[in-house]
Amino acid sequence: MNRRIELQNILEEILGSKNVYFQPPASLKMDYDCIRYERSKIDKIFADDSPYRLFDRYQIILIYKNPDSDIPKKLAMLPMCSHERHYTADNLHHDIFNLYF
Repeated sequence: MNRRIELQNILEEILGSKNVYFQPPASLKMDYDCIRYERSKIDKIFADDSPYRLFDRYQIILIYKNPDSDIPKKLAMLPMCSHERHYTADNLHHDIFNLYF
């Protein structure tokens, strides 16, 4: 299976809905609660001065209504995932994560 599709399925399971959007166009009307994500970087591990393994890094933005939601903690528990910051805009909570997958 394609790794990005695998990530899509994991994020849908954590969110509990299909409101998971990969690189959505600006014109798309998103339904909240939702996750928006995009690939932000490719990192590599070297062996003998040559790239040995590549890791895609994704920026994941969780957008949700309930300030007491447990979804941010579920995302933070993913392997190789770190929470970057939280902010509120338009009465919606936003948590930004970086995930190597």
